[in-house]
Amino acid sequence: MDAIISFFQFIQGLGVSVVMPLVIFILGCVLGTGVGSSLRAGLTVGVGFIGLNLVINSLLGTSLSPAVQEMISRFGLNLSIIDVGWPASAAIAMGSTVGLIIIPLGLLVNIVMLLTNTTQTVDVDIWDYWHFAFTGALVAILTDSLPLGICAAVINMVIIMVLADYTAPEVEKSLDLPGISLPHGFTTAYAPIAMLFNKIMDKIPVINKIEINMDTVQRRFGVFGEPILVGTLLGIGIGILAGYDATGVLTLGVSLGAVLVLIPKMAALLMEGLIPISDAASEFIQTRFQNRGKIYIGLDSAVGVGHPVTLAISFVLVPLLIFIAVILPGNQVLPFADLAVIPWMFVLITPIVKENGFRGIIIGIIVLVVGLLIATDLAPMITVAARNVNFEMPEGAKMISSICDGANPLTWVLVRLNGLGYIGTGISAVVAVVMAVWNRGRIKQEAKLLHESGASGE
Repeated sequence: MDAIISFFQFIQGLGVSVVMPLVIFILGCVLGTGVGSSLRAGLTVGVGFIGLNLVINSLLGTSLSPAVQEMISRFGLNLSIIDVGWPASAAIAMGSTVGLIIIPLGLLVNIVMLLTNTTQTVDVDIWDYWHFAFTGALVAILTDSLPLGICAAVINMVIIMVLADYTAPEVEKSLDLPGISLPHGFTTAYAPIAMLFNKIMDKIPVINKIEINMDTVQRRFGVFGEPILVGTLLGIGIGILAGYDATGVLTLGVSLGAVLVLIPKMAALLMEGLIPISDAASEFIQTRFQNRGKIYIGLDSAVGVGHPVTLAISFVLVPLLIFIAVILPGNQVLPFADLAVIPWMFVLITPIVKENGFRGIIIGIIVLVVGLLIATDLAPMITVAARNVNFEMPEGAKMISSICDGANPLTWVLVRLNGLGYIGTGISAVVAVVMAVWNRGRIKQEAKLLHESGASGE
């Protein structure tokens, strides 16, 4: 067992840009794509992820976050719980006992769901299994029970896999990611909330007529409505609020304009490597299993953050989040290290609202308000989890939290429900099983339609 755990710890330590090419290469060979084509596909995916990380870390991480932090200092904001960011959350999750087994456990769950036809997603994004481990680690702390923590992690993954399948057609259509689903524990948790409030806004007079999308903006404002200029103008606005000098304001403007241009290009490079593997997977499944629908490759939602609407919404809401954090009764979290991951919240919200920026902002405000309260509520458990893995606390911090995954609504529901003990675990397990069974029926119906369509030559 120690050897197995050590092996998966080694895999975990390689990082997504190394693990993903290996997984894609192996998957391509298994699916009959050929060694050369599989190798090229894997390396192309690795280069795409490196490019995404360079843009996100170098431009968002070192430009947007410091600007907002300057706003915090400039206006003298002071809240007691520090947002330590997703890298810290991932380290805490993967350093926990649940985290030690989450990769083999997640692979097993995915295989079982594929064999039982309760998912269409081959989740190759094994690094992001940490989201499930995060939930499991908090439940294990709250209940003082490792078995309940492991059950919570599995339940979290099953729910996310079903949601990834269900939202995959919108991902293909709106984000231009054919054959891809997003079983991401953070991003996908917001899909049901977006669906609910999108339906509510459909019923509200006047509100249901308001639509702001990049095509409309570009038609009305011409060159000033293009993503590069939208990003630049938003960057200039944030720079002014941060109190930057003229050089700093202009530099931030150009940097955020670059983000709206470069991230889609990096995502396109990544897709270049994935498309042949996705096509091979679909062909492999459909020729051998008649009751299977379309098969999807599950990826990190970083591939979708470059949508112009997603980034525009995020750039508007990042400074607004600071204001909300200060005035929101009951909130004690100071948004800090995770400001750059705000776009991840909106990767699935954008296609669900049909790229309507107005609805995206309204839903964004709702999830940020609720998220801050969730992050405040979970902070004591996150702090205990951090100390359990000897995480070095920020100087002067008594409690820590994060936006990702500390503000995750699904994580909060599962933690609080499983906190009731085996009864709560049973309830959440029933919900997950019902969703999986429903998904199986939906997949079989989809497969039937595809088979009939193929048989009729359409």
